[in-house]
Amino acid sequence: MAKNVVVVGTQWGDEGKGKIVDWLTDHAGGVVRFQGGHNAGHTLVVGEKVYKLNLVPSGIVREGVKCYIGNGVVLDIHHLISEIDELEAGGIEVRSRLKISPGCPLILGYHSALDRAREAAKSAGTKIGTTGKGIGPTYEDKVARRALRVYDLFYPERFAEKLKENLDYHNFVLTQYLGAEPVDFDAVLAQAMADAEKIKPMVVDVSAALYAANKSGQNLLFEGAQGALLDIDHGTYPFVTSSNCVAGQAAAGSGVGPGMLHYVLGITKAYCTRVGGGPFPTELDIETEGFPGFQMSQKGKEFGTVTGRKRRCGWFDVPALKRSSQINGVTGLCITKLDVLDGLPELKICTGYRLHGKVVELLPMGSDDVAASEPIYESMPGWNESTVGANRNEALPAAAQAYLARISELCEIPVDIVSTGPERDETILRCHPFA
Repeated sequence: MAKNVVVVGTQWGDEGKGKIVDWLTDHAGGVVRFQGGHNAGHTLVVGEKVYKLNLVPSGIVREGVKCYIGNGVVLDIHHLISEIDELEAGGIEVRSRLKISPGCPLILGYHSALDRAREAAKSAGTKIGTTGKGIGPTYEDKVARRALRVYDLFYPERFAEKLKENLDYHNFVLTQYLGAEPVDFDAVLAQAMADAEKIKPMVVDVSAALYAANKSGQNLLFEGAQGALLDIDHGTYPFVTSSNCVAGQAAAGSGVGPGMLHYVLGITKAYCTRVGGGPFPTELDIETEGFPGFQMSQKGKEFGTVTGRKRRCGWFDVPALKRSSQINGVTGLCITKLDVLDGLPELKICTGYRLHGKVVELLPMGSDDVAASEPIYESMPGWNESTVGANRNEALPAAAQAYLARISELCEIPVDIVSTGPERDETILRCHPFA
């Protein structure tokens, strides 16, 4: 019987999901992206090659695996074509294996123009830290029922009519409210029609294809983007992304029933990071050499895959992980970047917060309360030995094993996988999600 696994980030994104999805794909017949857009960045290291993916599912580097982009993804088809071309130039066959849902809303030139203009108009303390790639405005159009979708590309005249109506509206906002330049109708239409011819052969009914694959006995792997604490409903609003990042979105964002989701693997770093604005209770100084935050930043190479921005770093946050585990229904954890902590004499774990005179053990709802939360720490001894590349639990220093055990105990979730480096074989398996 087929078994399906959902991989989600349980922090603020950038937890190392790409490597784990790639690693698990040897047990899967298909990998499915179900939300987000090309604001997500997944980095894979396979031997001497490094692949940086934004839209194409991470399973693409495994020969013979089918990859699906579900209806929950907002799609910049011009960027997707560039990504496909780059992968195929590197010897990876994509077009015969990539399947795109006709229900994906399209990111067009006016969406990114709106995104950038809005962020530029915000004062310093209110900036979200958006990538400016048009993700938010596209999801807004989807909810407002005016989005152009992939299936509209098959009807050029109707596409042009809808595009003109949308541009009339958005150009008014750009010019009259935001003081920005208008977006040219002819340029957007010409680009979309040219790109459409390249992706049409890959457009299929993804929902039906996934049901057929599952019925035939294929395991499926659902790949989330960003992290649960950036979820539009459950994250640190308004400092969030524009989609649902939680495991339940795997069903809605790909067209399968929730009964087809059998195991949820929560990916979490051995510490915490965050890109962009928003509250971060355990945040550390990443600029001063010799401090733990500086080591996390430098040794962890904490720079955004998409933007190149420095990631903020902090100690492991149990209340945040507990919130994530609840809203995702996490079955087991995968701890990544354990090796980044090698050499730190003391480690701290946030076990709760002081908030408005009370002790709370769960990340609050709402950014104001999260910002007001004072972390409560417990300390554990660090280790001097290297954990880089360890692929057996016994190969870890006793202090590292104790640290992982304490995280599991506090979060009340088993640690099923530990990642000790970027390569596929730098992984400790305790319980296989597909078992």
